Amino acid sequence: MSNAIKVYRHALSGHCHRIELMLSLLGLSASFIDVDLAAGEHKVPPFLNLNAFAQVPVLDDQGVILADSNAILVYLERRYGAGRWLPDDPLIQAHVQRWLSVAAGPLANSAMKARLVTVFNAPFDPKPLIADAHELFKIVDAHLVNQPFLAGEQATLAEVSLYSYIAHAPEGNVSLEPYPHIRDWLQRIESLDGFVPMGVTKVGLVR
Repeated sequence: MSNAIKVYRHALSGHCHRIELMLSLLGLSASFIDVDLAAGEHKVPPFLNLNAFAQVPVLDDQGVILADSNAILVYLERRYGAGRWLPDDPLIQAHVQRWLSVAAGPLANSAMKARLVTVFNAPFDPKPLIADAHELFKIVDAHLVNQPFLAGEQATLAEVSLYSYIAHAPEGNVSLEPYPHIRDWLQRIESLDGFVPMGVTKVGLVR
């Protein structure tokens, strides 16, 4: 497929990496357009015409404009994934939606923000963020004791949504050493056909 799909992104954003990963897992090519967040490029037209919330990523699929990384994941899977990453079974769909909510809530408000402190100098107190991340990771690690993936026996959008910020949590000084099942889960995702990593920064802990 030609590069008819465009993604407006920041290369070190886990939200944007979700989309790059999903596209690669689906075998879709795309053009990536870097948005200079430090210069405020996301807060002025023409970017605001794409996303009034002034956030990356934004997907342009041949004129179909979508923002919000989880919404984009659902769109890409429904349009191109044939149910592979979001099966039609209503219970599995519910499980996937639960983990998408975790990605947008507890994960974003803990490990993601802790990483913002070290990578982007965000003005947050890292200590409670790191503590909250460990509480979340304890739950996720226990959930993965008896199943290989978050929603069951196969990888779904849940993996795509949570992978980036969990894999890069050490950059925010959240160690993954206490969580063997999470570390095994990360390796299973990294072994998927089409997996692409997110760029690593030289901050925080070493995974």
